[in-house]
Amino acid sequence: MASAQFAPSPTQPRLLSSSVSSNIRARSLRLLSRPPRRAIVRCSVAPEQVEAPVAPQQEKTSNPKNRAAECYGVFCLTYDLEAEEKTKSWKKLINIAVSGAAGMIANHLLFKLASGEVFGPDQPLALKLLGSERSIQALEGVAMELEDSLYPLLREVRIGIDPYEVFQDAEWALLIGAKPRGPGMERAGLLDINGQIFAEQGKVLNAVASRNVKVIVVGNPCNTNALICLKNAPNIPPKNFHALTRLDENRAKCQLALKAGVFYDKVSNVTIWGNHSTTQVPDFLNAEINGLPVKDVIKDTAWLEHEFTEKVQKRGGALIQKWGRSSAASTAVSIVDAMRSLVTPTPEGDWFSSGVYTNGNPYGIAEDIVFSMPCRSKGDGDYELVKEVIFDDFLWDRIKKTEAELLAEKRCVAHLTGEGIAFCDLPEDTMLPGEM
Repeated sequence: MASAQFAPSPTQPRLLSSSVSSNIRARSLRLLSRPPRRAIVRCSVAPEQVEAPVAPQQEKTSNPKNRAAECYGVFCLTYDLEAEEKTKSWKKLINIAVSGAAGMIANHLLFKLASGEVFGPDQPLALKLLGSERSIQALEGVAMELEDSLYPLLREVRIGIDPYEVFQDAEWALLIGAKPRGPGMERAGLLDINGQIFAEQGKVLNAVASRNVKVIVVGNPCNTNALICLKNAPNIPPKNFHALTRLDENRAKCQLALKAGVFYDKVSNVTIWGNHSTTQVPDFLNAEINGLPVKDVIKDTAWLEHEFTEKVQKRGGALIQKWGRSSAASTAVSIVDAMRSLVTPTPEGDWFSSGVYTNGNPYGIAEDIVFSMPCRSKGDGDYELVKEVIFDDFLWDRIKKTEAELLAEKRCVAHLTGEGIAFCDLPEDTMLPGEM
């Protein structure tokens, strides 16, 4: 049993931030950092080749801390969306902030967002990308690739290291950046290190983001990181915070489809209960294949209770063994799926999984934790918990085990949620799905 105590940590330095005026119609890319300096503009084309006016060039400096803003190519040009026949019927631009934006998951995700895969072909957007001093150059490379991709919906890209600027007016916050678990690091240590990151980001979102910002926490341990984040953002509804368990749901659907000999679009009503760890509970009792209960289609109960469950829990580790890297692409796809499930009405009778705040849940699961449960949405960004689920002893026993782990994690981060001195009594040192 792991055991440790943490005293409340001092306030962390502010990391990053960004703002965008609602009336900006410019497609611009700016590098944000503090303190402000005179602007520098760089374009991919020479100034004499640009017919539309661009901001004047000023003196250059090689130190990124001394650069207030940079723009590239077409991001230097201005447009009026309302003046164009093609774009005047488009929706109002939305602001999406992404942390860990120089990483592999974001490298797959950003292009899906810019293509309209989540919000549709008439929704222009601004991407605000959060990095660090070490990753700024990589972020510039990401921005250049976004520029070269010529996405008509992508009207603004900003990169920065100050969360107070990057998260300014954010309507979606995709929190991907987190420290991976290193050799010899116990889960308690990872909770403390990453918890400090998400406590700070919660404070920043509370200060500068939209009051109705939707937050999806990807950085692990994502359930407890989401809890820490929402506890540090009291002005944002707790219901707006999600821990990503959609990849686990997608993996469960794939395994059920393989066993049943059907394509995975025939599998529905799959729930991942609990923590994004190896205690997670893939629910086959309430799942369906071609509209029939899974247990009526797959008669092998031993496979369902053991091999199926373990395959889903350990799929990330198996993938790392195969090709030496984590599941960045499928994680990006699952983030898109999770977002789309909130902005698209859930198909009649179906549901999706998300790690959400448990207060008021109808299942008898402990309150005041972030726990993956079945959700439905009307497509307005909100969700409701599904009531018509059943439990048997096998399912409920597994749910109580993952609940116990999350309650122990909560005690381990009490110093980050404003609930006193932390005490870590984790029942066991369980792994995350992508850990070896």
